[in-house]
Amino acid sequence: MRHEIVHKGWSCAWLTLLLTFGLIPTGHAVDNLRFKGNLVEQACTIRPGDEAITLELWDITSKHLYINTRSVGKGFKLHLDACDTTIGNTVTITFGGAENRALPGLFALDGGSGASGIGLGLETLSNKPLPVNSVSDEQVLTNGNNVIELQAYVQGEPNAIRDQTIGHGAYRVTSTFTLDYP
Repeated sequence: MRHEIVHKGWSCAWLTLLLTFGLIPTGHAVDNLRFKGNLVEQACTIRPGDEAITLELWDITSKHLYINTRSVGKGFKLHLDACDTTIGNTVTITFGGAENRALPGLFALDGGSGASGIGLGLETLSNKPLPVNSVSDEQVLTNGNNVIELQAYVQGEPNAIRDQTIGHGAYRVTSTFTLDYP
């Protein structure tokens, strides 16, 4: 998973490049290039190693999915270090990616995956779904180090379960997460 940090209420560091193209005679100076930006502080830093997470899910059988429709969740953590609550005292997270059409709110498998008929979901440790491309509930931050704990699970698509057509093989899901300090 890749990440980017976005601040609502606090402007993101950004650079706008405005170029105006036209037919301008040689030798004439024209004001046609502007740079604009805003440098801001972030409330927390991502612990090195958490900016790109690879979560290996255990092998699961199609038989298990036919009976239970989904796997149990496998936990993972995002560590937010050196948080300063004077800059931001809450954080939300959004996991962006391709949504599974048969399982709204869950991730679709990346192209080239051998498996089929499944999606990947994310949820809190209390089993509250965290739908793809949706903003999570706010999590209160404390000064210093904080942890966001989530879990991922595999779920069978309804038609694939009904028709028992889940395809076996390796699969991959790619997501980009965005932290927002409202």
